[in-house]
Amino acid sequence: MSDATVLVVDDEKNVTQLARMYLTADGFRVETAANGEQALDRIQATHPDIVVLDLMMPGMDGWEVCRSLRSSGDIPVIILTARGDDVDKIVGLELGADDYLTKPFNPRELVARVKAVLRRYRAGKEPLKTISTGGLEIDVAGREVLVNGRAIDLRPKEFDLLVTLARSPGVVFDRDRLIHLVWGYDYVGETRTVDVHMSSLREKISKSRVRIQTVWSVGYKLVPEAA
Repeated sequence: MSDATVLVVDDEKNVTQLARMYLTADGFRVETAANGEQALDRIQATHPDIVVLDLMMPGMDGWEVCRSLRSSGDIPVIILTARGDDVDKIVGLELGADDYLTKPFNPRELVARVKAVLRRYRAGKEPLKTISTGGLEIDVAGREVLVNGRAIDLRPKEFDLLVTLARSPGVVFDRDRLIHLVWGYDYVGETRTVDVHMSSLREKISKSRVRIQTVWSVGYKLVPEAA
């Protein structure tokens, strides 16, 4: 795998330096970025084979970077989280991350996980580019949605909401989480906008066998109906 390029994104310089040292010693080419904005720039410039991504960074954080990557491409992602609980790991995987490491991590384990994820991809394991359920087909990369074979017109945020729910059917997303995942952490409006978008989205997919269910006082989940 000496031909692979790894982008390591972390605002802690000692983390990027340690990762660079061990990954380079194992034959990888390594690029680094200190925040989300730099990460997206480096991805456009270097087209890395895999991204190692810290979730908690100032400015554009790892959540937004991961969401951007999953809405526009299929680069494998390993997330880094400093928290001891499982919430960040679960949400990161819901966003489409391929693996995770909890900080502080063993750099040898990082190298091993990078190799494992790349092996899966090079063996033909592709990330989910389309989502099909209950007469609903979502082309994630092409940002198109079919209901029973017919294209429907969704606004950008409606599409992003649908993909977020459809990636994790049956999982309840509260309004604040949906705001963070779809609008971003810098959004300053009201969470009521989620309800407005959901109402419109419900109507547009109503002819499918998929329902957006309101969980009272919490949020929403996608529920495929039995055929």
